[in-house]
Amino acid sequence: MREISCEEISAAAEMLCIRAASFLTPDLAMQLECASESEPNPAGRGALEDIVENFTAAGLHGLPVCRRADVPVVFARIGQEVHITGGSFAAAVDAGVRRGYAGAGLCAGAAYAPLCRESARENVPAVLHTELVPGDGLQLTVALTCADCENACAVRMFPPGTSRGQVEDWIVQTAAEAGARPCPPVVVGVGAGGNFEQAALLARRALIRPVDRRSAEPFYAAMERRTLAKINRLGIGPRGRGGRTTAVAVNVETAPAGAVGLPCAVCIGCHATRHADCAL
Repeated sequence: MREISCEEISAAAEMLCIRAASFLTPDLAMQLECASESEPNPAGRGALEDIVENFTAAGLHGLPVCRRADVPVVFARIGQEVHITGGSFAAAVDAGVRRGYAGAGLCAGAAYAPLCRESARENVPAVLHTELVPGDGLQLTVALTCADCENACAVRMFPPGTSRGQVEDWIVQTAAEAGARPCPPVVVGVGAGGNFEQAALLARRALIRPVDRRSAEPFYAAMERRTLAKINRLGIGPRGRGGRTTAVAVNVETAPAGAVGLPCAVCIGCHATRHADCAL
């Protein structure tokens, strides 16, 4: 049995918030840099050049790539041989997120009474997903999400007999309806299978997969490439200025589905799809 204190967990969550705020993952940064060189549309290329200049300066000066990060999402893989000491795990995560948002200079003010629009003036509690795994380690991933992207997400319960092509068309339609709202070029996470909530969770997890890594399953890898090409033919372009770089990746994650239906979810991340992870 290994002990991990709540203070260690808080410190890790704080550090991850600050790191995610100021640094894009290398795979995403590289994709955006390459797109800024290859985008044929002058207005779209100019927008990409601004995006690259912005995230480069943010990393150099320790500033947030974007101050909007409405709801933090935390994934925790907790080893079965871990004993957490000194308090509540969820409270420790929230304490770290609270400090991290302040330290990174991120906007605060999630609504704790959403229909009344009363502001909590902070962005906790975080959305926390925990998974028990073998071993005595603890891995944390913090993803910073923006409401403009969340408003472009969608879930659909497809009937039996739905074809791959119909699902792909729906993904493309969802991206088309989102337009420039989620600050393209976007990352498109797709979850297929399981049930209603699992499909959405799969789509969220798809956003933290590297954008340059295709599915290990050839069928879904081909679907990712094909759907990305269709989205980039929409012509929305970087920040809605036109061009062929509306998305940099489509990541598909799946789970077994029942015979009578197919839950599917699309989760969209902006050009600053930010996340960071560490192991304790």
